[in-house]
Amino acid sequence: MYENELKALQKAGRFRERKLFDADLDDLASNDYLGLSNNKKQFNKAVNLVKKYHTLTSKASMLVNGYHPIHQKFEETMAKQNGFEEGLIVGSGYLANMALIEALVRKGDMLFMDEEYHASGVMAAELLGDRVVKFQHNDVDDLSKKLAQYPAKRQIIAVEGVYSMGGDLCNKEIFVLADEKKAMMIVDEAHSAGVLGKNLLGIFEYYGIDINERHIKMGTLGKAYGSYGAYILSSSLIISFLVNRGKPIIYSTAPSVFDTALALVNMKHIQKHAKKYRKKIEKRQAMASVMLGIECESLIVPMMIPDNASTLQMQDELLEYGYLVGAIRQPTVKTPMMRLVLNVGVSMKKMIHTIALIRENSVQ
Repeated sequence: MYENELKALQKAGRFRERKLFDADLDDLASNDYLGLSNNKKQFNKAVNLVKKYHTLTSKASMLVNGYHPIHQKFEETMAKQNGFEEGLIVGSGYLANMALIEALVRKGDMLFMDEEYHASGVMAAELLGDRVVKFQHNDVDDLSKKLAQYPAKRQIIAVEGVYSMGGDLCNKEIFVLADEKKAMMIVDEAHSAGVLGKNLLGIFEYYGIDINERHIKMGTLGKAYGSYGAYILSSSLIISFLVNRGKPIIYSTAPSVFDTALALVNMKHIQKHAKKYRKKIEKRQAMASVMLGIECESLIVPMMIPDNASTLQMQDELLEYGYLVGAIRQPTVKTPMMRLVLNVGVSMKKMIHTIALIRENSVQ
């Protein structure tokens, strides 16, 4: 049965496999937005930080004795930077979404989720039965109608700061509507933290939104922050509730101490050099906007390709030039695409060349 299913995936051009790519390729595929994944100076800072402590690894769940001083320092620093009462370190973005959605949407509540929300949130929402409603992507009018159509003891809206495939920003009017309706908001900032805002803090800073007790921010550490893991920021009440009711938090080994240390030193590095990084980001956004005639607000540029097979062919052609670009196929996206990441660690000249090569085969 498994063999037949795999053959069907291969026939449909949807077969997936792990690959080891040449380390010398210019990386325009990953979410390493600021190019920190190969910064050895920052890596060594994290090593030295961990070596200051007697305990070097997590060894247990955070509720046994896996909670480390580095975890606490990271949580406090991240919360303070972003204007939230408290923070919580989590093993991965997937686990963070699972914990938030499964734990917070209680009996009598209703979750309103953008139809393009990340797969981890979608999977968590499947546990809720009829307590979840999807609204049309970034459509504040559709959300407003559904909030009125499905009254609840507590209404919770789940959106992304920057959507991972399209690279578009969450509509600011959704924040306004949530405030008017006194609805809670779960904002996945995986692709916006480290990219948007004067200090690169993400969508809340970018829009100038005043944080309140109904706001919950979660994000990952494996993208702009150049490490691994995730975090949740919110009121102290919500954090306490998650520690007591969030199964992925209660029953998982505490996040890696080293990865948390690396995220901490990288976070401080980004804040120190935010102006420099922001200039590089804005320069790349302007270039992509001019070349493609689009409004580029993030560091994700989707370029549509006719079919699944053509995306893989395009990826292979780009590899010959030394460029690695993500070939995203159905069913991950409705229309196959080359997902180009405007990595600030790659030169403008190479990005311009890459865009020109893809544009020849794009259906845009």
